[in-house]
Amino acid sequence: MTKKALFVSDHGDPLAKLGGKQAGGQNNYVKQLALALEKEGWQIDVVTHWCDASAPKIEQFGTACRVIRIEAGYKGFVSKDEMYTMLPAFYKEMKEELELETYDMVHTHYWLSGLLGKRLKEEFNLPFVHTSHSLGWAKAKATGIKDARRMKAEKAILKAADRIIATTNNEKQLILENVDSPSPIKVIPIGVDQAFKVRGIRTHLRKKFGYETPLFVFAGRLEETKGIYTLLEAFRLLATKNDTASRPQLLIAGGEEDAIDPETKLPTDPKMREILAGIEDRVEFLGPQSQEELAMLFNIATATIVPSYYESFGMVAAEAQACGSPVIASDVGGLKNVVQDGITGLLVETKNEIDLAIAMEVLSINTLLVERLSRQAVRIARKDFDWEAISARIDKMYEVIISARSKAYTSNRPGRDASW
Repeated sequence: MTKKALFVSDHGDPLAKLGGKQAGGQNNYVKQLALALEKEGWQIDVVTHWCDASAPKIEQFGTACRVIRIEAGYKGFVSKDEMYTMLPAFYKEMKEELELETYDMVHTHYWLSGLLGKRLKEEFNLPFVHTSHSLGWAKAKATGIKDARRMKAEKAILKAADRIIATTNNEKQLILENVDSPSPIKVIPIGVDQAFKVRGIRTHLRKKFGYETPLFVFAGRLEETKGIYTLLEAFRLLATKNDTASRPQLLIAGGEEDAIDPETKLPTDPKMREILAGIEDRVEFLGPQSQEELAMLFNIATATIVPSYYESFGMVAAEAQACGSPVIASDVGGLKNVVQDGITGLLVETKNEIDLAIAMEVLSINTLLVERLSRQAVRIARKDFDWEAISARIDKMYEVIISARSKAYTSNRPGRDASW
């Protein structure tokens, strides 16, 4: 008998090109988990906002997975900060487009989707599992910006879900600190795609692609909270040191295509241009990359840099380690669990360009340390970030929830709060 699940990922289209606006770890997680659960006998529908007007309404991926795109009043890019007001229209259209009673399970991604999952449970008695991907409390700590509406919504979601998936122990602890009596929490990490693996001897591959050593790689959105300015400042310190014998190089993957000047191949952002003045020849902006392209970048890197202000998990760090790349990451959030300091990489103080530059210099000159971290990164990634083992755990969770589904919920329960 076919098992059928609905993934709600309101702003994270799993087939969007990674590295662009709102296209990062969540998109990739949704896609890879769907494909992994397909092998466990699940048929997965992913409902998401129709952010790319040129994409089809329904698009197949894998053999039993598909994306169903919802306009919710507007076809085209909408920032996730604006999407809250679209939730009623999204929910209404979702009910019109989907045969909701045919699903056995709902899995929601991010707090906006969690509100939709909560409503589906109330109206259709559909059990739901929730993955936060990021939490408002973590963002507030990292940026100083508190979103009271989001925090209130997250508390309601984390109490209403049948199960919560936290991707790291750090995330679980953050939930327990901020939510009284949350739903049961399971810590299940994120897996990495099979594309992310060791492709050969690092030095040979690097020469093949025309790069020298040391070579550092960053992959992600070109946003302040991803630590891009901290990274560029740190690299500038490293590249301009008088006693630097080698000529370090930095490759930047990600960012919108219009963020890079097509003629100079440099960022259009004036702050970045100012930091790069005088070292432009050492930094290359590659734009969005495919999984295969990212995997090769990680394979040739001396180290991959993840200088984020906050991360619930840190997908790039896991993918890089699977390719044998040591990771230098901020000592925050889930990165503290994904990167094992001194074992698979180095943890540095967040927003501290001097600390980051020192770590980069250490790996620039200590090739034996790089090789040791590389070997250990591959070994641990194979054990901890394997989608087959992860999907088996989630499949079992789904089955337990379905078999123990509460009969206490009724459709269209009177007196429930109609607000979002």
